[in-house]
Amino acid sequence: MYKTIITPRMGETDGLRHINNNNIPLWFETARNPIFKIFVPDLELTYKKWNLIMVHAEYNYLKQIYYGHDVEIRTYISKIGNSSFTVFQEAWQNGQLRDNGSTVIVYFDFIKQESKTIPNEIRKQLEQHFITREELEKNNKKEMNENKNKY
Repeated sequence: MYKTIITPRMGETDGLRHINNNNIPLWFETARNPIFKIFVPDLELTYKKWNLIMVHAEYNYLKQIYYGHDVEIRTYISKIGNSSFTVFQEAWQNGQLRDNGSTVIVYFDFIKQESKTIPNEIRKQLEQHFITREELEKNNKKEMNENKNKY
């Protein structure tokens, strides 16, 4: 799992101190940078080097996120296929899960305009961050129960 801390900005906030839902996809994209670096270590955005294309994304807004408190984005791999993989992410604030979502990304050759098989050395790196949804849900329930009295 990768962790990224986001400090909500005033411009991301509405009049009720809620973070606008449009920011979650942006925050999740920022937190995917370590995954992107597995494939393109220097993050060079050229047709010759960049080899990832997003084909699906979905977000679940579970609880409100507020201005004035940092947000921890947790990034996991929840599925690895032949040429694609699924990134599952969560936004936590004050010890509680606030949002989650998943993104399907394809290993892609932009010059040939076709998907490619994920190389074994990259697959091994992705596997280091793999977790099943069931395992994650179990861990989250336990953590949120432990955090109830902390915040």
